[in-house]
Amino acid sequence: MKIVIVGYDKMFSNLILGTLDSKNKIVGVFRHERVAIHPWLLFFKDIFAPGKDLSFIKSFKLKEIKARSVNSKEFRKAVLKLNPDIILVGSWSEKFKKPVINLPKIGTINCHPSLLPAYRGPNPYMRVIMNEEKETGITFHLMDENLDTGPILLQKKIDIVQGFNGDTGETLKNKCCVLAREGIKELLCSMEDEIIVPVNQNAKDASYYPQISEKDILIDFTKTSAQINALVRALTPWQPAYIPHKNAFLQVGKIKFFENKTKFHTDRYKPGLVLKKNNKALWILTGDDKIAKIQGLKLFGRLGHIFTPLYLQFFVKSGDICR
Repeated sequence: MKIVIVGYDKMFSNLILGTLDSKNKIVGVFRHERVAIHPWLLFFKDIFAPGKDLSFIKSFKLKEIKARSVNSKEFRKAVLKLNPDIILVGSWSEKFKKPVINLPKIGTINCHPSLLPAYRGPNPYMRVIMNEEKETGITFHLMDENLDTGPILLQKKIDIVQGFNGDTGETLKNKCCVLAREGIKELLCSMEDEIIVPVNQNAKDASYYPQISEKDILIDFTKTSAQINALVRALTPWQPAYIPHKNAFLQVGKIKFFENKTKFHTDRYKPGLVLKKNNKALWILTGDDKIAKIQGLKLFGRLGHIFTPLYLQFFVKSGDICR
């Protein structure tokens, strides 16, 4: 079969590898930088600071499609000329329109990093850790005009390592991308040997999560230490979590949890209470009566790193409530 692959980063490269493993022919690829960066800027970037995707494409001597969008006339014209059986998609920000979805002979297939119909939408790597799920996986499904709703062709599961030293968003992403390489090889080989019957998704089991918002990255100290730890791990390394303190926000560097061996009997003894502080760290009470030691703090803002020591010294006091 002839395959066109559209994608970004590690999911893109692993889908390429898996397709090559299956002995199918990649007739064209389309990298996300073509959409995200202006053509003139990309021209110079490709010369002086080529990205990993371009280096990967060149290493396998793959034909690159040049267009500004998957929904552009240039893209459709290029794909029609290549006449693929399948368009394979992995990690893409644009919504595919029907004329593009219908271009290949067999169909347009997306690799989504969750076990659909659960966790539709972007950032499932983060969301499953934040929600303390025990397993996740990848789903290959036929694309339709909606987001992650098409019939399922293949799913593969993987365990999520939870706990205080568990998976981060990055480690889980890496695992899912490796799984995608195995999955696409299995799917393409199966499609050559037998008829694959797509299975419609059960809308009753569906869940959708939007982009991570500012509210999502704020630590709520009424939650348990395990839930707070899951939030920090889920965001690592792409986005720091923040502590709300009065009218400011403190970026979290490192966080560790300890048993609370000292009990205080005051009206202010509640989650979010600053038990102790110095110019480098805060000790804050959690919802399950643990103590969170938070280091590597930095005030939100362009000059936050400069003013953080002063802020911790003069504006944060033991007995404050972070909420």
